[in-house]
Amino acid sequence: MPFKFLIMEDFIVSARKYRPSTFLSVVGQQALVTTLKNAITSNHLAHAYLFCGPRGVGKTTCARIFAKTINCQNRTAEGEACNVCESCVAFNEQRSYNIHELDAASNNSVEDIRLLIEKVRIPPQIGKYSVFIIDEVHMLSQAAFNAFLKTLEEPPAHALFILATTEKHKIIPTILSRCQIYDFNRIGVADTVAHLQFVASQEGITAEPEALGVIAQKSDGGMRDALSIFDQVVSFCGSTVSYADVIANLNVLDYDYYFRVIDAAQAGNAPEAMMIFNEILTKGFDGGHFVSGIAAHLRDVLVCRDPQTLPLLEVGASIGEKYQRQAAVCSEDFLYPALKITNQTDLDYRISKNKRLLVEIMLIRLCQLSDKKKNELTADEDILSVLQPVFDAVEEKAVAVQPAISPQPAVRQTPPSASRPAMPRISINNIAKPEEAVASAVAGTGKRNEVFDEATLQRHWRTFAVQLPKEEIHLLNTMQKSLPKLSAATVFEVTVHNPYQEKILNEIRSRLMPFLAECLRNDFVEMNIVVDEVQEEERVMLPKDIFNGLAESNPVFKRFVSEFGLEIA
Repeated sequence: MPFKFLIMEDFIVSARKYRPSTFLSVVGQQALVTTLKNAITSNHLAHAYLFCGPRGVGKTTCARIFAKTINCQNRTAEGEACNVCESCVAFNEQRSYNIHELDAASNNSVEDIRLLIEKVRIPPQIGKYSVFIIDEVHMLSQAAFNAFLKTLEEPPAHALFILATTEKHKIIPTILSRCQIYDFNRIGVADTVAHLQFVASQEGITAEPEALGVIAQKSDGGMRDALSIFDQVVSFCGSTVSYADVIANLNVLDYDYYFRVIDAAQAGNAPEAMMIFNEILTKGFDGGHFVSGIAAHLRDVLVCRDPQTLPLLEVGASIGEKYQRQAAVCSEDFLYPALKITNQTDLDYRISKNKRLLVEIMLIRLCQLSDKKKNELTADEDILSVLQPVFDAVEEKAVAVQPAISPQPAVRQTPPSASRPAMPRISINNIAKPEEAVASAVAGTGKRNEVFDEATLQRHWRTFAVQLPKEEIHLLNTMQKSLPKLSAATVFEVTVHNPYQEKILNEIRSRLMPFLAECLRNDFVEMNIVVDEVQEEERVMLPKDIFNGLAESNPVFKRFVSEFGLEIA
């Protein structure tokens, strides 16, 4: 039986097959490409260039295109190489003697640089320039850098150097000062997705935009990495690349988990959030990856809340709609603390001994944020429910001992037969404008004039004090020490000990009086402030005052101080 030989086509990876060969095909570096083309067109070429940037963003590619274009004998009107002249054909066939490449990672000695310097002296055979591309130039030794300095500073007219590096900080300043420096940027997700769609169409592959978006994010701004991942995914998926297949092949956590966790946090459902995290761990994902992912997810939800920041969201259209829906129900009061919690957990994750517990505590804290607003709305009622028994006891005691303290005018009280209605719990936050409170009171029924006593007035006075915001907490002490005293049926006096206390009470008068009117159901209530300086007997005694008093009663003290030359502070 004759053998059948299968002839297989040589496979070329996409990173090499679709490597840009013209300035127009370079992805994500438009500003830099425009600068290089203008330099060629205007014949303003430097003798040394330094291309810096992350891996896989086009440094070496642009160096080759630049070297090819400056030697092209028939450049197009757009400043591109013609690919027809002898120089371009020799470059495309990789037999050009005008372009020399050196890998500094493996040729980093002084001897290698000396050989390069010998080549620099040879003029080009075709074209105008001999171009020397030195890749990973930061790998050169210190001695090699020093040997290269003189040639780099004063090369022959036909020599042009293009240095490429991913670590500019490792290059000595004397090299940097001799080069024009071009910083390459990371390629954006949108540009990467567009190029991957082009490659997929050329290869006859159907790919979902969300799947390509995951590949672009996984590549971290490097086109070479994106094309390598794309080849890997195609080997797994075949001619149809789906989002589900991509996250399965690349071991990427599905966006849906993040949406579910935030929904559980919004509902305050800590058990559900913890079970989702357990499901994530069961599938083999790392807890630290989840923490950083949920932080990035919250950031994306936040940018969706404002149309101005919406372009910062770099995901597919369908996932972007999910983000916008979740952003509509997540308030900034939830997102800002949530971001702070997740970021702190991300920082603590590496040093934590119980990493799972740390993440679960993070989820519990996120779920507690959903109750924050409700807690704020009921905080006044909670405070009053705790302090109400204390106020009631104080009121009963004050009424019981009031005649024994000092004679007071008769207090109007409700008849025993008429039961006093329960006073509603009022929050000072509900009284934003005094005129609105008064208007609502007099609407239809006229002004209220319900009878109240001094104890009731003082109880509501304390209620107002404990509800003051944090920035006005300094008023609490003044209001607790200066309790109101009824001087007439609807008029009360507040005695303070200095003008400053009078001033701060006047500042809150516009909020205090409507509050008391609402609580007392009396729109005729008035407040008078009396400033009473501290009495002489209440004045704080200084050491000198104490000594003078003792000296008057016993002259020995005065003589003792005089004989020994003592001073009383």
